[in-house]
Amino acid sequence: MEGVLVKKLLRFILWALLGVIVIVAIYGIYKPLEEGLTLDGQPYHNSRVEFLYDLTYEQDGMIVHQQNIFAKVLEIMDQAQEFIVLDMFLFNKLHTQPEADYPALTDTLTQHLVEKKQKNPAVDIVVITDEINNFYGSYVPENFRLMQENDITVIFTDLNSLRDSNPLYSGIWNTLFRWWGTEGKGWLPNIFGKEGPKVTLRSYLKMLNFKANHRKVLVTEQKALISSANPHDASAYHSNIAFVVEGKIIEDLLVSEGAVAAMSKQELAIDYQVREEEQVAEMYALLKEPVQTALAENPASGENVAPSNVTVCLLTEGKIKKHLLNELDALGAGDQIWIGMFYLSDRSVIHRLLQAAERGVEVRLVLDANKDAFGLEKNGIPNKPVANELHEKSQGKIKIRWYKTHGEQYHAKLVFLKGRAHSVIFGGSANLTRRNLADYNLETDLKIMATNDSKIVKDVENYFTKIWSNEDAFYTVDFEEYRETSGWKKFLYLFQEFTGLSTV
Repeated sequence: MEGVLVKKLLRFILWALLGVIVIVAIYGIYKPLEEGLTLDGQPYHNSRVEFLYDLTYEQDGMIVHQQNIFAKVLEIMDQAQEFIVLDMFLFNKLHTQPEADYPALTDTLTQHLVEKKQKNPAVDIVVITDEINNFYGSYVPENFRLMQENDITVIFTDLNSLRDSNPLYSGIWNTLFRWWGTEGKGWLPNIFGKEGPKVTLRSYLKMLNFKANHRKVLVTEQKALISSANPHDASAYHSNIAFVVEGKIIEDLLVSEGAVAAMSKQELAIDYQVREEEQVAEMYALLKEPVQTALAENPASGENVAPSNVTVCLLTEGKIKKHLLNELDALGAGDQIWIGMFYLSDRSVIHRLLQAAERGVEVRLVLDANKDAFGLEKNGIPNKPVANELHEKSQGKIKIRWYKTHGEQYHAKLVFLKGRAHSVIFGGSANLTRRNLADYNLETDLKIMATNDSKIVKDVENYFTKIWSNEDAFYTVDFEEYRETSGWKKFLYLFQEFTGLSTV
């Protein structure tokens, strides 16, 4: 009799525990986000915006690294007189190839920040980063310790506050393991580099939640830069994109970054006033608009774009997807879609691309083949099965080329939608995946609406034309070069995208 009661009690405890795990998992998917996240920013007219890119390519039998983004980062930091807010996902020098000769990007940026603070102690400097850089709380890396010692505020993002993109695992972790923390003497090897400090088992368990502050943002009182590039040594040769903006959009960026600080139980105490010349420009735009015949129609959604102007707005997290889908839906025959992307897997985006091709929209994709990751060979998921699906279902209407990599990655996150008179551009940190677009990862993108005769549109179009047509160098290869028709990989991609059981 006593044995039966014990069995019933154990069964009750197990079912109760399972119930708690399920409830915690469901809550983790839908829990409220910090105010200021998933931001749908104001449109700012008459904006100054600059397009930058890094490219690694083959020319005359040599590998060439054309790099502009972090030179601009250092320049913007040098110009700052009041504050610097830097939010970067990967900011460390660990990698799995000790024999590789990568640029010392992490040390260069770290030293620049430290010297800036030493020379200009009145400049407030805040560095926000992802917990991947301290292996989820196992240790404090040398570069961040150096910043802290020089009165630079360092914020490791509290990833526990984010929604759970991997609920099958996170329900268990949040119920049973989260409360034990991750700090302590490490005893397991560091997966990110043999030279890295040893880490705890609990930090590995936290890593499996697959959460991230994936942003790549620099903000000063003068300018802001929104990018796909990380200050990570082993990522230095990746092909990336960035936009530099000025004006009142800086206010939106500070709100967005302040939300990340608040989520991490810290405060972004930056006192920012829009410069007088920016206020005059904004007032001029507002006074000018009613006099013009009408606000020109955006090529996609019918939103307003001032004629002959460049209009920008800040989008983060799920609002990136909302705007992107609206713009894709509004494209018609003769319009063009250009996408340069590291990861493409979101089902809603895939469906919109197929529908657009059916309507007569010209669709061209430049994708990374997902075959390289810091010296390790990858299986091509998600881009290879997705590309094959798009090719087959569109009956070849969707044109695809692979960026030709040489151990590095085509890490761009860029969408260019060209209409008859106006274009829309999306660029920043967000891959086109569920994790990046559905309010799971922290992401920052810039949306640009401009006339086709504007410099920004011409610059982005020239970028795509150059790498698509292999102008003056060898950038991309035909779709058939890396095409893969594996049904197993398509199933694996769909399973991972649906469940969240992957880092993509």
